[in-house]
Amino acid sequence: MSNDMYSVEQVAELLGLHVRTVRGYIRAGRLRATRIGKQYRITRVDLDAFTGRPAPPPGAAAEVSSIVALDGVDRAGADRLATLVLAGVNTHHDPDRPLRVRTVHDEERHRMTIVILGDLAATAELLRLLDAVLDGDNGLRVDHG
Repeated sequence: MSNDMYSVEQVAELLGLHVRTVRGYIRAGRLRATRIGKQYRITRVDLDAFTGRPAPPPGAAAEVSSIVALDGVDRAGADRLATLVLAGVNTHHDPDRPLRVRTVHDEERHRMTIVILGDLAATAELLRLLDAVLDGDNGLRVDHG
């Protein structure tokens, strides 16, 4: 269940809090969340960290970190890519080895950065997905040259 994603409303219900309180925790940086379009999504791992639930014991497995920097990505393309990446993350179902992803869009430079942390196989699978999506004319990247 480590890769479950929750809406602000679901987290509020799970914790018995008001939705505004949960949003306040997110804005204050107390609860980590990923913004997808106009909504926040909270991973099970981040919710567990917020509530103080113990993290699973570290295994002997290898972990890889990857940073993907994409130039020529406008806000709409960044939102679409972030949604795709998070959907790809949700297909990885090993609760002992969660795949963690953060996306950042620099509006001024038309640059999107995707940071991926996770096991080798899941990271490679997500990178293959990104490569397949970015290969071709699909409107995700724009020319600002």
